[in-house]
Formats: sequence, structure tokens, C-alpha cells
Amino acid sequence: MNQPASSATAPALRRMLVPLALAQFICSFAGSNMNVMITDISHDLDTTVQGVQVAITLFLLVMAALMIPGGKLTDRWGRKRCFTLGLWIYAVGAVLSALSPGLGVLILGNSILEGVGTALLIPPVYILTTMLFTDLKSRARAFGVISGMGGVGAATGPLIGGLITTAISWRAAFVFQALVVVTIVFLARGIHDPVAPDPTRPFDTVGAILSALGLVIFVMGILAADSSARLMALLLVIGAGILGGFFVWIRSRERAGKEALLSTALFRNRTSNLGLVTQNVQWLMLMGTSFVVSAYLQVVRGYNAIQTGVIFTAATMGILVSSLAAGRLARRFQQRTLILAGFAITIAGVGFLLGIVKHSPSPWAFAPGLLLIGLGLGVMLTPSVNIVQSAFPEERQGEISGLSRSVSNLGSSFGTAVAGTILVSGLTTPTRSYALAMIVVGIIGFVGLAATLFLRTPETAPVGDAIS
Repeated sequence: MNQPASSATAPALRRMLVPLALAQFICSFAGSNMNVMITDISHDLDTTVQGVQVAITLFLLVMAALMIPGGKLTDRWGRKRCFTLGLWIYAVGAVLSALSPGLGVLILGNSILEGVGTALLIPPVYILTTMLFTDLKSRARAFGVISGMGGVGAATGPLIGGLITTAISWRAAFVFQALVVVTIVFLARGIHDPVAPDPTRPFDTVGAILSALGLVIFVMGILAADSSARLMALLLVIGAGILGGFFVWIRSRERAGKEALLSTALFRNRTSNLGLVTQNVQWLMLMGTSFVVSAYLQVVRGYNAIQTGVIFTAATMGILVSSLAAGRLARRFQQRTLILAGFAITIAGVGFLLGIVKHSPSPWAFAPGLLLIGLGLGVMLTPSVNIVQSAFPEERQGEISGLSRSVSNLGSSFGTAVAGTILVSGLTTPTRSYALAMIVVGIIGFVGLAATLFLRTPETAPVGDAIS
């Protein structure tokens, strides 16, 4: 018998929050830790920097492409069951990645299996949090913990990955992921699903295929930019066409009175739409900067994994500091104000990273810019999530959670694909390509800032406070 959310005590809720937050941490960690292993993996598996970039981007893309179907399946299979199944698939993928003899097996383990596992386990994290924490104040605090752990995971990925890679091997970093996931499975035993699953609920298979295929082909078009402009244009057009067909399909199902993979009503909420734009841009800036700076330091300046990871402690400290202060900031400022400030600080950090590359040979010259990016992202990650999730009632949480996580992970894949492709395609003139990649990231940051200027939300609860 499932325990209703309202009957759970505060200590029980805190215990259930721990595995949910750890799950977000390890998935975000996986998205960034490979950035410091670029040289080691390419040498060990006899591949190129571009090959490793493809593996990283595909992992993020598989997550984005399958997050909406993953969120929808929680209604049919149950949130706890999807969470646990996703964890086990992820663990198998991590072990396979650790044992991979070549790039193909690494892509199967890391990009495919870990991506599929993440797409199954992440939507339940946000759905369960919304359902278990029924009042807005405790829900906002819970989102603060989860979003903060996501940001910390992404920021510490290079440091922890660099330490493990230098001390042991890049393969041991995947063993570390598998061990953390098994620990989460153990801790998740006490999680109770507030709502029983409905096995008879229909699933839009055609919609799932169209959405996933369209996203994959579109991002592959971006990755093809450095090989053929004609191929890039063809893939972008095909991908956009399939995504257009997806929206026509779900609209036709709704008109026929059938359940679609994604309700078009989700896109009629102006506040949610703008919040989704800010989420996409935030993760694009974080992952784009992480890949570009990591690749530049390793490939161009010749730093090893630990040296590169240590430099990224600045971003980690920035996210930690701003996440810890988020509760106090939220009591004094509106959510929109925090997101605006976050973008302004992050864009300033990108500007600093852009300005120092020609003027200082020291790797520590990157630290102030990374610190600012960490501070800015830590300030705005939580309010963006809370704005989107709280814009819809409980019966829409499966859909909006899947859409929200899909948009965020799509931002991560765009960041690695767009900025990474610009850098990789111009490694013959590394300083110029680095500068161009960072300029693109900064321009996209202004898009997020502009979206926030039009954001209007009622301020109903503080966000980002720590669970006490």
C-alpha cells in the first residue's frame, strides 16, 4: 500500500529526498566528468577529440530525447518503479563503459545505456518531489536541494573525474558512478509512490518515436558542421521537419480525444515557456563552457586530467556558495530577480574567460571567470525549476517534469555540440576558435537574460533554502 504524501513525517520526507538528490547529482556529474578525460580516452581507445565529443553529446542527447517519454511512462509503470529501473540500467551502462575496448562500446555503455537510464530515473525525481512535498515552501526547499546537487554534480564532475583519472584510470570514474548508483538503490528502498500507477493508461508510441528521432537528427546536424555544411543543413532541415510532424501528430491525437505523448496545453503557459527557455540556456552555458575550457586546457595547453579538474574547483565553489546562500537570497528577492542576477553574473564570467586567454599563460587566470559562472548558475537554477514545476497541477506533473528535464538536457547537448563543434573544427587556430566558441556561449546567455525580462510570476514561496 502506497503511503500518501500528506501522512509522511518531516524526517521521513528528508530521508526520501536524499536518494532523489543523489540521483540528480550523479546524472549531472556524468554529463561533465568526461570533459577532463578527453586526452586519456582518445589515446586509450585510439580515437580523436571529436570522437569523445560525439560520445559526450550523444549521452546528453539521449537523455533529452527520451526524457518526455520517460516522464510519461511514470504514470503507467509507477514513479518508484521507473526510478529504480533507470538506476539499474544506468549502473549496467557505467560498468560496460569501464570495460569498453573501443569508442563503439563506450558509446553503447555511456551514451546509450546511461542516457536511457537517466531518462527513466530523472523525471520521477521531480515528480516525486512535487507530490511528496505538498506545501509550496517545503517543495521549494526540496527543489533547492535537488537543483543545487545537480549544479554541484556538473561542477565537480571535472574535479572528481580528474582526480580518479590521474590517480587510477578514466575507467575507474565509471566504476565510481556504478557504486554511487548502487548506493542510491539501497537508500531508495524507503521511497513511497504517492499515487498508484495505471497500467491501462495509453502510451503514444508514434509520438515518442517522432520526438526522439527529430531531436537526435537535429543535434547530429550541429555535430556535422565541421565536416560538411551541406550535410549539416540537410540534417537540420530533416530534424526540424520531423519535430514539426511530431507537433502535428500530438495535436491530431488531442483533437481525436486520444492521449498524446505531450499535451499542447503545456505550451500555452507563458510563465512556464519562458522558464523553460531560461533552463535550456543555463545548462547550455554550463556544459558549453565546461567542454570548451576543458578541451582547450588539455589539447592546446597540454594539461592533464587532474590539473584541468583542479581549475574547475572555482566553478564548484561558486555553485556551492550561491546554493547555500539561495535560501537567504530568496527571502529578500523575487525569483525573477534572482534569475536576472544569475544571468548577468554568468555572462560576466564568460566575458572574463574570453578576455584572459590572450593575456595570461597561467591556467589560474581561468579561475575568476569560472567562479563567476558557478555563482551565477547557483543563484538561478532553483528558481527556474520551481517556476516551471509549480505552474501546473498534480495531474500534469509527469508531462511537465519530462518536458522540463528534456529542455534542460537539450540545453546541455546543445552546449557541447555547438560550442564544442566550433572549438574542435578550429583547433588549427586554437585561440581564435576558443574565442569564437565563448562568444557564442555569451550571446546565447543574453537570450536567456532577455527571456527573463519578460518573465512575470506571482511570488508564492521562497526558493532554494536548505532542508532543515
